[in-house]
Amino acid sequence: MVITRPEMEIGRYQWMYKSSRPHQYQHVPAMRGNVSPLGIQGCFECCIKCLGGVPYASLVATILCFSGVALFCGCGHVALAGTISILEQRFSTNITDHALLSEVIKLMQYVIYGIASFFFLYGIILLAEGFYTTSAVKELHGEFKTTICGRCISGMFVFLTYVLGVAWLGVFGFSAVPVFMFYNIWSTCEVIRSLPANMTVSADQICVDVRQYGIIPWNAVPGKACGSALADMCNTPEFYLSYHLFIVACAGAGATVIALIHFLMILSSNWAYLKDASKMQAYQDIKAKEEQELQDIQSRSKEQLNSYT
Repeated sequence: MVITRPEMEIGRYQWMYKSSRPHQYQHVPAMRGNVSPLGIQGCFECCIKCLGGVPYASLVATILCFSGVALFCGCGHVALAGTISILEQRFSTNITDHALLSEVIKLMQYVIYGIASFFFLYGIILLAEGFYTTSAVKELHGEFKTTICGRCISGMFVFLTYVLGVAWLGVFGFSAVPVFMFYNIWSTCEVIRSLPANMTVSADQICVDVRQYGIIPWNAVPGKACGSALADMCNTPEFYLSYHLFIVACAGAGATVIALIHFLMILSSNWAYLKDASKMQAYQDIKAKEEQELQDIQSRSKEQLNSYT
């Protein structure tokens, strides 16, 4: 038997590319009901498949962000209202002395409304972006592919989350200021309560002057609380509630900072995954193109062989 040159070319290409070509799997049509080609697929298998696409890290960060923002906005709003009430009753009887502070506090309360609305929307967007990147990496949607626009959006979220994280660090530091002020007042009240009877210093000589904090002008009347008046103020529900609400608001701001740092790590990781997925996609396209060229060469060789025979 004489082997022609086209047959030798076909054998050489088959020997060179036989191990490198991927296996060709034929599509198995879906069967009705819960029966699959591998056996019976029940609700448990479906739940496992769905849970595999949930971005648990983004979900935890979203819950932490919502909780922190809710604590900061809700507790901060009520605490600011209680602070105005304490100033009007104890430290500044003249309305004109604390008019500017009242306007600033009202403006901060409106800002709190905006912060709550913005972070509610932003948290949902980041959670949706987590679902998108998880599906893109794990390829749960068949021929789902990443695009340049998707990678640019992920990079934009990384930058925006970084800016928000730096801003919330400032908010966290600012929210610690009223906690420090209320703690000083509460500590002074504890000193008044614990004065022994034989002390030469009377309780009326121990005072708290809020004018030194700069929240009311120096000509405000009375501007300070001393002795029994100060102790009575510390026993009021407004002071007790405002003090603890400021502590909770500060803790909420800290939780929001942690959530944004968590989001920043997640977004950076997802962006890197998408970048690698795009490179893998380009490699697969080049590989598919080379395999198509090989098939074209084989088909032309077969045509030449048929023409010779």
